[in-house]
Amino acid sequence: MVPPPPPPPPPSTKYELRTPNSVDEAPAIDASRSSTSLSLRGRPPRRSNGERGEASPRRHSAAAPAAPAERAAMASSSSARYAKHRRIGEDEEAEEAEEELERFDDFTIASSWERFISEIEAICRQWLADGPKILMQKGADCVTPFENLYMIKRELKHGKRVYSMEYYFMKSAKGKNSYWDDDTHSMQLSFGVDEFLMIAPLSASGVVLDDPESTKLLSSVAIALSSCGSNWPAFVPVHDPSRKAYIGIQNLGTVFTRRFEADRIGSQVPIRLMHLEGLHELFLSKFVLSSTDFPARVKVHFSMKLTYRTPEYDYDNETLDSEATESLTENEVASHPKKQWDDDCPWAEWYSAEDPVKGFELTAIWGERTFEETLEMAEVENASSFVADSWFLHPVVSQYMVDDSIGKFVGFASQLHLLVNAYESSAEAQFLEDFVADTSGQDNSKSTTVPPPSVIDRVMKDLFSDEAGNSNYMEAENKYTRAMRGAPADSLFGQFCLHALWFGNCNIRAIAVLWIDFVREIRWYWEESERLPRMKSSSTIDLSYCLIHQKLQMLAICIERKKSVSHEKGAGHKDETSNTKAITKVRKGSAGVVPKMMLLNTFQEMHAPYTQDAPLMTEDMHEERLHAAEAFGNAIGLSGQLERDILSSDMSAFKAANPDAVFEDFIRWHSPGDWVSEDKVDGNSGWPPKGKLSQRMSEHGNVWRKIWNDAPPLPVSEQKSLLDPVREGEKVLHYLETLRPQQLLEQMVCTAFKSSAGILNKTTYGGFKLMKTKMDQLYATMASTLKSLQGNSDISDLAGDLKRLCQVFEHIEKLLILAASVHRKLIDAPRLAQAVFADYFNYYLPKMGTTLESICYEKEFTTKEKVGMHERDAVSNLFPPPTANQSWRKVLSMGNLLNGHEPLQREIIFSVQERISNGHYSSPTPLCTDDEQIQTHRMYISGTSNDLWVALSVTSWD
Repeated sequence: MVPPPPPPPPPSTKYELRTPNSVDEAPAIDASRSSTSLSLRGRPPRRSNGERGEASPRRHSAAAPAAPAERAAMASSSSARYAKHRRIGEDEEAEEAEEELERFDDFTIASSWERFISEIEAICRQWLADGPKILMQKGADCVTPFENLYMIKRELKHGKRVYSMEYYFMKSAKGKNSYWDDDTHSMQLSFGVDEFLMIAPLSASGVVLDDPESTKLLSSVAIALSSCGSNWPAFVPVHDPSRKAYIGIQNLGTVFTRRFEADRIGSQVPIRLMHLEGLHELFLSKFVLSSTDFPARVKVHFSMKLTYRTPEYDYDNETLDSEATESLTENEVASHPKKQWDDDCPWAEWYSAEDPVKGFELTAIWGERTFEETLEMAEVENASSFVADSWFLHPVVSQYMVDDSIGKFVGFASQLHLLVNAYESSAEAQFLEDFVADTSGQDNSKSTTVPPPSVIDRVMKDLFSDEAGNSNYMEAENKYTRAMRGAPADSLFGQFCLHALWFGNCNIRAIAVLWIDFVREIRWYWEESERLPRMKSSSTIDLSYCLIHQKLQMLAICIERKKSVSHEKGAGHKDETSNTKAITKVRKGSAGVVPKMMLLNTFQEMHAPYTQDAPLMTEDMHEERLHAAEAFGNAIGLSGQLERDILSSDMSAFKAANPDAVFEDFIRWHSPGDWVSEDKVDGNSGWPPKGKLSQRMSEHGNVWRKIWNDAPPLPVSEQKSLLDPVREGEKVLHYLETLRPQQLLEQMVCTAFKSSAGILNKTTYGGFKLMKTKMDQLYATMASTLKSLQGNSDISDLAGDLKRLCQVFEHIEKLLILAASVHRKLIDAPRLAQAVFADYFNYYLPKMGTTLESICYEKEFTTKEKVGMHERDAVSNLFPPPTANQSWRKVLSMGNLLNGHEPLQREIIFSVQERISNGHYSSPTPLCTDDEQIQTHRMYISGTSNDLWVALSVTSWD
């Protein structure tokens, strides 16, 4: 049976593009070019009038002519089949009308390349229809670190290759001449575009290594964008990735086309291209026919951006130069340790912090200017950077400032975290000696290591050295410091806690060993009656500090009292025996006359005696006294023998100062509330005054009267001291030697936090307001967190709060060190220093949470601060002239030196503009006004003497 005739040919496709050889290949475009010439020969493929989407004639001649009978049979069969298909088509016509347009397959497209173009066009039409706002709602990604640039991408497949097409667009329009802004993508800066497409293969390199493939991709995108009426520029990365080479094209309506090309010279840059004159000639060569045409006055628009990097600061040069070092021997050089940037900072005694500011980047920008001759470029190159239109300063911050992982930063915060871990372990034993016991059968890992005895001896020598002297506890005043109940940083226990932070790795076993040696050394001072170092000379005990510090205050006073008693023991005994008989009727120990008071039985004036101070008591002794008063209280409120001794001492002193006094006189002076006066209010009462004792003092067997009768008339100098220094001193040592680990660690945590914050608060940072506010917030946070330690709370409940406090402490410690570094380097520009710190503070603020987890914060700090004209001298001092040892590094120079330093990077934009209404770029039907100009050539140049990257864009009139 003869097969039916073939169906009629399909209608012509809307893409009338064919290759001469095959329908599956795009027309070849010459894209070969030199890396320095940057020639652009690529053109989009043209349509051929003779090429259509018809089927090949060979397909029509595939079957031989058939016989008439067979032809009739085939016609009948074909008619039946046609009628059947017509009925089926009528039934399905309604369903096909409801199908979406995306499901329609245009079988009129003749090649896979044309289908590839159609797919690109469909995606671009969708993106055009959506617009930036809808694309952002659909999940467009923000391109970091640019806040105004977003990107959306789709994957395309052509043959066996898979491509990624990315559309970069801006949330808001960029202003004119704003390409030097930090919020500008490299493609926007290089080619002067706002939004653009990037199509590249999904491969390891991400670039197109084959010239035919690159031109085919670019042609495909150009045709698709032209079909959907888009003016987006499109780019394709080509060649080796290290070259950062691109080709691109942009349709500017129906008249103009802009083509792009970029390439890089990675080494051996020609000397001519190191200078502005050679770069200017390179730009002119793109549109001037020969070198003889250079003198022609071509108005070239010029703009430049120079980036300088401060050299690494050598702190040794301040005290010891290189020539002096060469003349010294090895031992003499070793005696001159390398000077650190923070040697005179408060924390330098405990650790050396890495300088968070590695340097500064200075950006000098020349605004757009117009030049007509190449020689003018030499003047710009030799001009001082001080004539630049604007300067911007950016600190280069160390990476450890951003990384907040525990253990990365070494400072007070890291050691406080270790101390909190030791506090968690303190409840595992009842005595500190249990932690020091032999651990040979246990895990003797780093967490339980103890430094050798030589380190312990060095710590004890520093704590109890004679140079330490008396501490005056001169701390920075803060309303929250006393609420923390820790010891002062300069006190003996405060210094012990600071040493313990850096002793070994601050584990519980190392702390126990150090404490036992510490208490042993204190006992030696007690037994030898030697003054305790680092303890304030005072006769009072401050109950606002921790209990251990109170005990050490008590011990220091007891040592002084014990020394004085031993020195005066012999002489005091002779005086006492010689005056026992003549003790009456002789006034002794008077501190002065009491105004308007006289003795009842005589007309003598009443004298106030010198009395002994109330016996010193620590916080726990006061609590014992209150408990005794509650348990053994009596009618007059006495709580024990101590109150009796105090009352007897006062009565004896009063009798010595007033030999003719009676009990009622003492009550009128000591306890006026127990004397009920009956005198008239007008003050004209006679003598003696009328009155009587209160009811409680008049009762039979009153204790006060009994003590009065038994008290001898002795002045204070002859009385026995109310404080027994030997007994109280031994009590203190017993407390220190039997202190439980948890009680010790609680007080150490409070003292360590308080002392560490006090040391940091002494830092000079220029009085930055933001930093001062954060320090106040740190004190408030510590006071509220450490207050729980004084309530005997459960350790497990406090551990999390203390670790979060360590995290907050670390953030503020980092910022404080940064503030100190910025202040030191910009001390002559205080306004600029505060602005630079405020920029980084606002960048760092989102990281300052209270969670224990490390915060993922990938955003880079790129903010630059504008330098005022009066601040340029201070900033230029950051670039000291290179020394003789540094001058050998570079023989060749590319100019624009700042105090002898070459720019780290030089970026230049050359451009030429021409009116649309006249010249080569005029159009018979102008689309714009006569005064509007078009940028015909633009070249962006970036690099140094060892690297040069050039991007060129050329607008042509098609």
